[in-house]
Amino acid sequence: MAGRLPACVIDCGTGYTKLGYAGNTEPQFIMPSAIAVREHGGRFAPEKGRIDDLDFFIGDEALSPAASNYSVKYPIRHGIVEDWDLMERFWEQCIFKYLRAEPEDHYFLLTEPPLNTPENREYTAEIMFETFNVPGLYIAVQAVLALAASWQSRGVDQRSLTGLVVDSGDGVTHVIPVAEGYVIGSCIKHIPIAGRDITYFIQSLLRERESGIPSEQTYEVAKAVKEQYCYVCPDILKEFIKYDTDGAKWIKTYQGVNKITKKDFSCEVGYERFLGPEIFFHPEFANADFTTPISEIIDKVIQQCPIDVRRGLYENIVLSGGSTMFKDFGRRMQRDIKRLADARIQLSETLSGGHLKAKPIEVQVVSHKMQRYAVWFGGSMLASTPEFYQVSHTKAEYMEKGPSICRHNPVFGALT
Repeated sequence: MAGRLPACVIDCGTGYTKLGYAGNTEPQFIMPSAIAVREHGGRFAPEKGRIDDLDFFIGDEALSPAASNYSVKYPIRHGIVEDWDLMERFWEQCIFKYLRAEPEDHYFLLTEPPLNTPENREYTAEIMFETFNVPGLYIAVQAVLALAASWQSRGVDQRSLTGLVVDSGDGVTHVIPVAEGYVIGSCIKHIPIAGRDITYFIQSLLRERESGIPSEQTYEVAKAVKEQYCYVCPDILKEFIKYDTDGAKWIKTYQGVNKITKKDFSCEVGYERFLGPEIFFHPEFANADFTTPISEIIDKVIQQCPIDVRRGLYENIVLSGGSTMFKDFGRRMQRDIKRLADARIQLSETLSGGHLKAKPIEVQVVSHKMQRYAVWFGGSMLASTPEFYQVSHTKAEYMEKGPSICRHNPVFGALT
C-alpha cells in the first residue's frame, strides 16, 4: 500500500456516472451517462483542424448548447453497456479530462449491474487492459457495494454481506437479494418505476394545473420540485384532507426564471409533494400496466429466496440510489413489509388451528447518510483496503490468460 496512488472508482449508471478516487466519501464528478459525437457524412463531417477521434463531448457538456450540432447517444441502457465503442470514448474522457489520471498508475474499480453477462466483463477487461493499460482491475456488483456502504450506520459486529438491496436511480429500480456477498440471480426483480417516472408524473400534474410555467421548462421545474419538496406520506387520504383543511401550512411556492424572457414566474406545489413518490406504493397512478407496490415486490423476492436466508434478508433491507432519498421512504416501506410478513404468520397460525406459534419476523429497512451515492461510496471504501489489491485482476494475469479472468470476481472476504 505504501507509496501507491489511490485507485480510481467509476460507477456508470443508466442515468448518471459517478467518478472519483478511493478513500473519499463523495464522488468528485457526477454527470449524465451521455456522449455527443459527430455523425459522418453530410454536414456532420469533422471540422478542419479537429482530430475526428477526439471530437466528442461527455456528461453535461454533451447536453449543452456547445454540442448542439452533435448527436447525443446513451451507451448504457438499463445498466448494461450497449455500445462499446462509445463506452471506450466515454471512459477515455472520464479518466483523462475529469479525473486527470494516468491510467497506468492507478488500479481501477468499475461497477456492474446484477445479471451482467460474462462477455460484457470480458469487453470491459479488454478495453481497460489493452486501451488504457491499467495495472489492475476489479469489477464489483453494485448491490454488494451498496450493502458495504450501509455499514457506516452500524457497529462492526452487525456488518453483514447478507441483505436485500433496493437500488433505485434515475432510470431503473432493482430489488436484489445478496447472501454472503453473492447475488441470488434467479430472484432479482426489476421495477419499471424510478426517478424519471416520478419527474414525468409531477410534470403532468403541474402542466394540468399551472399555466404560468414556460412549456420548455416544465421538466426542469418538475425535477426541482421532486428534489426540494417531495416526501412519502403514511396515509394518502389523510394527506389530502390535511392539504384541503390547512393549505397555507402545506402548500409551497416554487420560484423560477423564464430562460428566454428572463422574467420571474412562480407556481404552487401542492398534492405533488406526496403524490410524486407515492407511485412507488401505488404504481397504477403512473403506469397502467404495472400495479404491484414496491413493498409487495420486496416481500415476494424474499419469499422466493432459500428459506435459510429469508430472516437475514428481512432484517437488512438496504436502500441505495437517489430515488430512495425521499423523507420517510424507509419508514413507510418498513411498515408495509412488516404488515405483509405479520399477515402471513397470522394466516399460518390460523390454518394450523393455533398449534403452530411462529417466531415474529423482524423487518428492518436501513437508511444512511451515504444512500444517494451508496454504490460509489461502497466502491471507494473497498478500494481503499489492502485486500482490494490482492483480489484485483492484474495486467500480468491478463497477458497470461486473457480477458476470461474477469468472468469471475472474488467477493471480498475480510470485510465482514
